[in-house]
Amino acid sequence: MSSMFQEIIAFVLATSGWILESSTVSMTDWKVSSDDGSVITSSSFFANLWKHCVTDSTGITNCKDFPSMLALDGYIQACRGLMITAIFLGFFGSVFALVGMKCTKIGGSEKNKARIACFAGIEFILSGVCSLSACSLYAHRITTQFFDPMFMSQKYELGAALFIGWAGGILCILGGSVFCFSVADSFSRSHSKANYIYRQTASHSHITAYTRGQAKPVNERPAADNSSSSRMQHFDKNVYV
Repeated sequence: MSSMFQEIIAFVLATSGWILESSTVSMTDWKVSSDDGSVITSSSFFANLWKHCVTDSTGITNCKDFPSMLALDGYIQACRGLMITAIFLGFFGSVFALVGMKCTKIGGSEKNKARIACFAGIEFILSGVCSLSACSLYAHRITTQFFDPMFMSQKYELGAALFIGWAGGILCILGGSVFCFSVADSFSRSHSKANYIYRQTASHSHITAYTRGQAKPVNERPAADNSSSSRMQHFDKNVYV
């Protein structure tokens, strides 16, 4: 498979993961209330990084934003920062990927485009790592409270947004890795091609030197003719007679 098709596949994977990460931030069901141990459930609770909501038995939903960012738990602030970082890294990675791909006409020389594509791949990988870290941290807090027998407040389960965030992070990491491997493959091919051209040029110049009658090694030169040297000596002696 050529590096151009690899870059196209990597771009589709990475941008799809970035879209999933972006949609995860605005989703409300990062955690949903658990029905474990309850006989009659009159309302359901769910929350995300920005607000918590409740839906009663009539289907009416009321949401309330978190009152203060400084009053939030540390894990929510960390998840916010990681997800925002993941979105920004994915956005700039998409821009650099469009510039560095071989199927586009911008970005300069092939070497510069390869460097830009590699940089885009690294940004996609970092974006995926941030998204996976944020979702894993949030899920760890939910599971810790759920299995804690001393925790008497409302217990929650993992929401659909966490699974979408995990999927987006994995796609970003896969796309970024394919970007880096495609750039490394193109660099190795260009290096081998340069070595082949150098060897062909060197062998051609060696053959040309022999065909033009230039100096040969001493061991390949023909031995001097003794008869011709003796005639030359005889001619030298009688040159003035």
